[in-house]
Amino acid sequence: MGWATVLRHPLVLGAALLFSGLYSNKHWLHWPLPQPVTAHLGDLLAMPLLLSLALAAHRLLISRAGTLPAGWLVGAWLAVSGWFEGLLPLWSAQAVADPLDVLAYALGTLAFDHWLNRSPIATDVV
Repeated sequence: MGWATVLRHPLVLGAALLFSGLYSNKHWLHWPLPQPVTAHLGDLLAMPLLLSLALAAHRLLISRAGTLPAGWLVGAWLAVSGWFEGLLPLWSAQAVADPLDVLAYALGTLAFDHWLNRSPIATDVV
Protein backbone atom coordinates (compact mmCIF):
# COMPACT_ATOMS: atom_id res chain seq x y z
CA MET A 1 0.00 0.00 0.00
CA GLY A 2 2.36 2.68 -1.15
CA TRP A 3 2.64 5.46 -3.65
CA ALA A 4 1.24 3.52 -6.62
CA THR A 5 -1.98 2.82 -4.73
CA VAL A 6 -2.61 6.56 -4.50
CA LEU A 7 -2.34 7.00 -8.26
CA ARG A 8 -4.55 3.98 -8.98
CA HIS A 9 -7.35 5.12 -6.68
CA PRO A 10 -10.64 5.24 -8.63
CA LEU A 11 -11.29 8.86 -7.63
CA VAL A 12 -7.84 9.94 -8.84
CA LEU A 13 -8.26 8.07 -12.12
CA GLY A 14 -11.75 9.51 -12.57
CA ALA A 15 -10.54 13.04 -11.87
CA ALA A 16 -7.66 12.61 -14.33
CA LEU A 17 -10.00 11.26 -16.99
CA LEU A 18 -12.50 14.09 -16.46
CA PHE A 19 -9.73 16.71 -16.49
CA SER A 20 -8.36 15.20 -19.72
CA GLY A 21 -11.82 15.34 -21.23
CA LEU A 22 -12.19 19.01 -20.33
CA TYR A 23 -8.77 19.75 -21.84
CA SER A 24 -9.58 17.83 -25.01
CA ASN A 25 -12.90 19.60 -25.36
CA LYS A 26 -11.32 23.02 -24.88
CA HIS A 27 -8.57 22.48 -27.45
CA TRP A 28 -9.97 20.05 -30.04
CA LEU A 29 -13.58 18.93 -29.67
CA HIS A 30 -15.29 22.25 -28.89
CA TRP A 31 -18.53 20.66 -27.69
CA PRO A 32 -20.85 23.15 -26.00
CA LEU A 33 -20.78 22.64 -22.23
CA PRO A 34 -22.49 24.64 -19.49
CA GLN A 35 -20.49 27.69 -18.42
CA PRO A 36 -19.96 26.55 -14.80
CA VAL A 37 -18.43 23.31 -16.12
CA THR A 38 -15.99 25.04 -18.44
CA ALA A 39 -15.17 27.79 -15.94
CA HIS A 40 -14.76 25.90 -12.66
CA LEU A 41 -14.67 22.12 -13.00
CA GLY A 42 -11.00 22.10 -14.00
CA ASP A 43 -10.14 24.19 -10.96
CA LEU A 44 -12.14 21.85 -8.73
CA LEU A 45 -10.25 18.83 -10.09
CA ALA A 46 -6.81 20.48 -10.05
CA MET A 47 -6.21 20.30 -6.31
CA PRO A 48 -7.11 16.60 -5.84
CA LEU A 49 -4.85 15.71 -8.78
CA LEU A 50 -1.97 17.90 -7.59
CA LEU A 51 -2.27 16.75 -3.99
CA SER A 52 -2.52 13.09 -5.05
CA LEU A 53 0.81 13.46 -6.85
CA ALA A 54 2.25 15.07 -3.71
CA LEU A 55 0.87 12.25 -1.55
CA ALA A 56 2.35 9.62 -3.88
CA ALA A 57 5.75 11.34 -3.69
CA HIS A 58 5.44 11.58 0.10
CA ARG A 59 4.73 7.85 0.34
CA LEU A 60 7.55 6.99 -2.04
CA LEU A 61 10.18 9.15 -0.33
CA ILE A 62 9.12 9.58 3.31
CA SER A 63 6.51 7.19 4.67
CA ARG A 64 4.60 4.40 2.93
CA ALA A 65 1.62 4.95 5.23
CA GLY A 66 1.89 8.72 5.50
CA THR A 67 -0.74 11.34 4.86
CA LEU A 68 -0.35 15.02 4.04
CA PRO A 69 -0.70 17.25 7.10
CA ALA A 70 -3.42 19.91 7.18
CA GLY A 71 -0.79 22.65 7.03
CA TRP A 72 0.49 21.31 3.73
CA LEU A 73 -3.03 21.24 2.32
CA VAL A 74 -3.70 24.83 3.37
CA GLY A 75 -0.29 25.87 2.03
CA ALA A 76 -0.95 24.20 -1.32
CA TRP A 77 -4.38 25.83 -1.57
CA LEU A 78 -2.92 29.27 -0.74
CA ALA A 79 -0.03 28.83 -3.18
CA VAL A 80 -2.21 27.71 -6.10
CA SER A 81 -4.90 30.32 -5.39
CA GLY A 82 -2.33 33.08 -4.91
CA TRP A 83 -0.50 32.24 -8.10
CA PHE A 84 -3.39 31.60 -10.49
CA GLU A 85 -5.89 34.10 -9.09
CA GLY A 86 -3.58 36.77 -7.68
CA LEU A 87 -0.21 37.03 -9.40
CA LEU A 88 -0.67 35.47 -12.83
CA PRO A 89 -3.48 37.87 -13.88
CA LEU A 90 -1.07 40.76 -13.25
CA TRP A 91 1.36 39.44 -15.87
CA SER A 92 -0.79 37.62 -18.39
CA ALA A 93 -3.65 39.04 -20.43
CA GLN A 94 -5.06 35.51 -20.80
CA ALA A 95 -5.34 34.93 -17.04
CA VAL A 96 -8.36 36.32 -15.23
CA ALA A 97 -8.77 36.43 -11.46
CA ASP A 98 -11.98 34.76 -10.31
CA PRO A 99 -12.96 34.41 -6.64
CA LEU A 100 -15.09 31.38 -7.52
CA ASP A 101 -11.92 29.63 -8.69
CA VAL A 102 -10.45 30.14 -5.20
CA LEU A 103 -13.58 28.48 -3.82
CA ALA A 104 -13.22 25.63 -6.34
CA TYR A 105 -9.61 25.10 -5.25
CA ALA A 106 -10.76 25.03 -1.62
CA LEU A 107 -13.52 22.50 -2.33
CA GLY A 108 -11.08 20.33 -4.26
CA THR A 109 -8.64 20.46 -1.34
CA LEU A 110 -11.38 19.49 1.11
CA ALA A 111 -12.50 16.64 -1.17
CA PHE A 112 -8.93 15.36 -1.36
CA ASP A 113 -8.58 15.50 2.42
CA HIS A 114 -11.89 13.74 2.98
CA TRP A 115 -11.65 10.93 0.41
CA LEU A 116 -8.01 10.51 -0.63
CA ASN A 117 -5.73 11.65 2.21
CA ARG A 118 -6.11 8.44 4.20
CA SER A 119 -3.48 6.16 5.64
CA PRO A 120 -3.54 2.76 3.94
CA ILE A 121 -3.10 1.16 7.35
CA ALA A 122 -6.37 2.65 8.57
CA THR A 123 -8.22 1.44 5.47
CA ASP A 124 -6.87 -2.13 5.81
CA VAL A 125 -8.61 -2.68 9.14
CA VAL A 126 -11.70 -4.87 8.80
